[in-house]
Amino acid sequence: MAKRTMRADYSLSPAQVGLAGRFAAILARAKTEGRDALTEVEGIAMLEAMGVAAPRHHFVASSAAYAALAHSPPGTNAPAGAASGKIPDSSPSLFFEGPRAVVKVISPDILHKTEAGGVAIVANETQVILEAIRSMEARFTAFAVEGYTINEFVQFEPRLGHEMIFGYRFTPDFGPVVSFGPGGIYTEFMAGSFKPGSANLCFSPRTATRETVRKALEGSLVYGLVSAGLRNTKPSISGEELVDALMKFIDASEALAASGVSEFEVNPMVIRKDPGASSHLVALDCLVKLMDFASIGLTSTVDAMPHNAAQDSRPVENIGHILEPKSAAIIGVSEKGMNNGRIILRNLLENGFNPERIYIVKPGASSIDGCRCVPDIAQLPEKVDLFVLVIPASGTPKTIAHIAESDKAWSVIVIPGGLEEKSGSEAIVAQMRKALGDARSRGAGPLINGGNCLGIRSVSGKYNTLFIPEHKLPMPKGRVAPLAVISQSGAFSITRISKHPDINPEYVITLGNQMDLTIGDYLEYLSDDEEIRVFAVYVEGFKALDGLKTLRAAKTIAESGRTVIFYRAGRTSAGAGAAASHTASIAGDWPVTRELFIQAGAIVCESLDEFDDAITICTLLSGRKPRGNRLGAVSNAGFECVAIADNLGGMKLAKFSESTNAVLAKVLEDAGIAEIIDVHNPFDITPMGSDEAYDRSFRAALADENTDIGIVGIVPFTIRMNSLAADPARHDEDVTKADSIASRYGSLMAETDKPFVAVVDTGPLYDPLCRILEKHGVVVFRTADRALKMLELWRNSPGAK
Repeated sequence: MAKRTMRADYSLSPAQVGLAGRFAAILARAKTEGRDALTEVEGIAMLEAMGVAAPRHHFVASSAAYAALAHSPPGTNAPAGAASGKIPDSSPSLFFEGPRAVVKVISPDILHKTEAGGVAIVANETQVILEAIRSMEARFTAFAVEGYTINEFVQFEPRLGHEMIFGYRFTPDFGPVVSFGPGGIYTEFMAGSFKPGSANLCFSPRTATRETVRKALEGSLVYGLVSAGLRNTKPSISGEELVDALMKFIDASEALAASGVSEFEVNPMVIRKDPGASSHLVALDCLVKLMDFASIGLTSTVDAMPHNAAQDSRPVENIGHILEPKSAAIIGVSEKGMNNGRIILRNLLENGFNPERIYIVKPGASSIDGCRCVPDIAQLPEKVDLFVLVIPASGTPKTIAHIAESDKAWSVIVIPGGLEEKSGSEAIVAQMRKALGDARSRGAGPLINGGNCLGIRSVSGKYNTLFIPEHKLPMPKGRVAPLAVISQSGAFSITRISKHPDINPEYVITLGNQMDLTIGDYLEYLSDDEEIRVFAVYVEGFKALDGLKTLRAAKTIAESGRTVIFYRAGRTSAGAGAAASHTASIAGDWPVTRELFIQAGAIVCESLDEFDDAITICTLLSGRKPRGNRLGAVSNAGFECVAIADNLGGMKLAKFSESTNAVLAKVLEDAGIAEIIDVHNPFDITPMGSDEAYDRSFRAALADENTDIGIVGIVPFTIRMNSLAADPARHDEDVTKADSIASRYGSLMAETDKPFVAVVDTGPLYDPLCRILEKHGVVVFRTADRALKMLELWRNSPGAK
């Protein structure tokens, strides 16, 4: 396998560096004053730097300052921000023409001005504006008020879709994320009322392109309301203008991050409808929050995105040592009993690992199970590829420090947990971290997997640290599947192994607490391995910016025509309510994760059942490519034929050729039911169909030139079908026989390159039938609707294109 040495690029483009410089100048005062939020005047300056339109405005420090301006003689030069170079003699106000004006309070302490009564829409008359300012002065005596703005009133239609939210947020998982959706009073309601990806969208600047933004927008609620043109209406704004506006935020997002901006929200962005003016987007209100990214463990520089220094220092190019080791050491092996360390040793030996290059750190012992023992780490005869720690957590930090200082291992799997979580362990953990950092600065130091994990099972590496005895968890045998399971949870991984006994993954990697190596490290490294076609990724939480690394690796894999199946647990939005902006509440961890990975081309699963189904169909159908969306279907139950027709999704029923119809008619004739059943698709063979008739009919349907994909429903209760496990005392059926329906469809799967799936909608009596089908590589589902849902999902995945 090629050793990947790529490091994340956090640098900014020259244009972004220039923009970051403009942002820095605007932010300077707020940072000097120790503020974590900008005033609206400063926020508007940020918008102007991005090229985003905002209403014209003028700032005054107080009502007295405004009154003084009101007594300026007409025709004198207008203050900065006025509509023209001179105050219009005909205007009843100082600055703007039009019947109305908007007065806003400016204070770093008042972020949501509307809710606090800090926004007033008033008649555009000098005295009325003056009274509005005086009213706010009386209301906000307890706040640090810097002044007030008098803003031009922007006319727009206050209806659904015409108020939008444009947001930027720096997330610990993904770095900068840009969001878009319905704004105004509709924001949270719409976010919770529509299916994912329709009301609110999220984009990463590192994976988004103008084309992906356009595609996502075209499927959104706002686009449908304002750009698609509803019945008897014209679009209010072009789709390209929406794309342009979003791209301004996406293009600016990394410069915002480099400047220390944590949140930047425009709500609402409206479609201006002034008489005689062309429609265009205008930002009516904005909120800007700042953060010291060091507080979340990131390093910041003025010309680069915040980044994770620990992520950058890991020698991930050495992951090959942990995945395909040639030598190994274990500490924590019992000489007399069967503990976890001894189980791991036995697993290595049973998997064919060379016993002459397995070393056990065990003072006072010479050998265990034929493997050499050494008294301490320093006595290891070589620098091992893999060191497995199966000792109590209290001794783990010191052991890792010794390994790093002596440079005796390329990689370490840490089985126990509690290293960094246990109170009182801070000093020894700090010693371990220092030893590891010092070693890496010398170009040494091992990679660490874990702690609190089950480790790794690697078929090509001939080892298995999943310390579960074979009688409790038989490992899959036979042909190695082009599948890598990368999971934060060890228990989750072994339950997947148990549920998929006939799928033998190349790698099962469990990471536990990710104290060093991360989900993103493994996915990025394995993205170079063309033998792996399917990556099943289970995440409970990302380390800082590892979500971005994982996302970029997923995009690389998808673009290569391979499949990433993704599931994220821990989907609650706890903590989002404490954020200052609506952006945080509608763009929490799970919604952001889901949208970004879908855009990257991953299959994002909503449930664990869907995750399991996706593993099955994507692995067993790997390498098969449907030519189109035409489905050929056969079942022996009428209800199932109806269920198939009702759940086609983006597929359509194939129109069988005359020759296929003739074959199917002959099947019905031979079964003696031609008088009661017509030939159509789905083809209902009825319970009168035998194994042979079933085989003939589905082969014909699948082979038809108009069929791209097949589905066969097996309702196995008929006595004409061999569908039960052998039980000579009760019947003469045996589903393992060569002429059984399971064996027949297994042979068909080996003979054809067309993809198909089977449905066995039954109870546990027919589990052996399903097992035999799966042993032959046939994907089996237990209901037709579930089968078609997953078939559609697979058909649209990168691996099927």
